[in-house]
Amino acid sequence: MGERGVDERMRVIGSPGRKPILKNVTRKEVEAFRNQVRIVDMIGCEDAGLVARKVKALARKMHMPCGTKEYARVVKPLTPAPVERVEAKKTAKVSLDKAGYFVILPMPATGILTVEHYTNDNRLLRVIEGKDARSLYGTIIRNGWVSQLLHAAYLGKELERAELSMKLGFKYIQDGI
Repeated sequence: MGERGVDERMRVIGSPGRKPILKNVTRKEVEAFRNQVRIVDMIGCEDAGLVARKVKALARKMHMPCGTKEYARVVKPLTPAPVERVEAKKTAKVSLDKAGYFVILPMPATGILTVEHYTNDNRLLRVIEGKDARSLYGTIIRNGWVSQLLHAAYLGKELERAELSMKLGFKYIQDGI
């Protein structure tokens, strides 16, 4: 946006992002931003002194000392649209998922998370293995091995906890607090 602006659909020209479309600003606001901001690529620079010197040098070039009443074009503040606020309530106990239940077994020695999938009458259906929670819950959801959103959310939370237990070296207890 800084160098080339936006096209007629408010897409940031030249952006490698998946969805670089600006939805909450006007073209006029984008142009005002571009007139007020100078982009300097210092990614990777960890020298605070160098950054400070660069800021001072740029400030001198802009001829706008502190305390002046001079401004570049001013962007009016956006008034956000009102959105609904909902207070989260504690969820009642989850009912059994007709697709079965899962037992999560972290294996820190190998760095593998193992998930056993059982029917509700305790028959082992499958063993799913992976190195991270995301690939495991993605595989489980993609294959339709959960049928309730609450169960999928619970499984994602527990798999993340199990992965974290391996990374940080604490004991994982499923359903534990």
